[in-house]
Amino acid sequence: MLPFRYLKSRLLAVLLAIGAAFGASLSVAPQAGAASLTRITGFGDNPTGLQMYVYVPNGVRARPPVLLALHGCQGSGPYLYSSTDFAALADRYGFVVVYPSTSPGGSCWDVSSDQALTRNGGSDPVGLMSMIRYTEQHYGGNPDAVYVTGESSGGMMTNVMLADYPDVFKAGSAFMGVPYHCFHTGTVRGWNGPCAGGQVSMTAQQWGDLVRRADPGYTGPRPRVQLWHGTADPILNHRDLGEETKQWTNVLGVRQTPSSTDTPATDWNRARYADRSGVTQVETYSITGAGHQLPVKGTPMAAYAVHFMGLDGSGPARARG
Repeated sequence: MLPFRYLKSRLLAVLLAIGAAFGASLSVAPQAGAASLTRITGFGDNPTGLQMYVYVPNGVRARPPVLLALHGCQGSGPYLYSSTDFAALADRYGFVVVYPSTSPGGSCWDVSSDQALTRNGGSDPVGLMSMIRYTEQHYGGNPDAVYVTGESSGGMMTNVMLADYPDVFKAGSAFMGVPYHCFHTGTVRGWNGPCAGGQVSMTAQQWGDLVRRADPGYTGPRPRVQLWHGTADPILNHRDLGEETKQWTNVLGVRQTPSSTDTPATDWNRARYADRSGVTQVETYSITGAGHQLPVKGTPMAAYAVHFMGLDGSGPARARG
């Protein structure tokens, strides 16, 4: 077990470095007079000792939307800030970004324990919710415009937060994640090899029921969901994208057959799953040949996520047009 985990850890580190180098080679216009990332302490209930960093752009809107942005294993809030385009997009559109870090530093998020997979059950999600409330109270964040995104382990936690707190988030975008509850081991920060390998398959109803049990009794509207995965991902198998899609189409009450499909960029295969009014509830991106490196800095990936969530002021996407 230890040699496998070590090999997995080293491979992930190499892939992250390659992704960062690739992103750095693409040109991104610098932001004049950009704001800086700020460490926040004493932000509220924090059972696992998470660290909070917040980015407030100079041109922040009144009552700004709040984006919770979650790093992957071996990452940190400052790493995600510097290695993705979400801060630059916050400069453009005036929303606030919260960049948490796990504790101990560089660890994965807890997406495997019973506490984490239950609303207000404890572990990392409780600390993350404290950060959101702190941002609303101290930075004027709009509680009706809260969103979440993340990569790898952060993509998994994106699905967990959407399941645990459906009344808090309006939408989320998960890069290289797995379905909510797929990584369950009953232990904190456990590793679930079958889930990572894409070997866990359930019906849409079974996946959906797991989400509904995260917050028993909740009957209100659910957050819209965007999902990204590379077909050549060696860490979290591409098959997990299909399982995530089954889960969220069931939860959001839309057909498992896409309303539309297209290729908005080379090697990007997009599918949209719309409700009867034509509003896209689930949107998926299968990136041909991509490994464990999404979103790639300097490409439009983060911008597509921001657009789907409506952080650019566009409103919910529609299945066509």
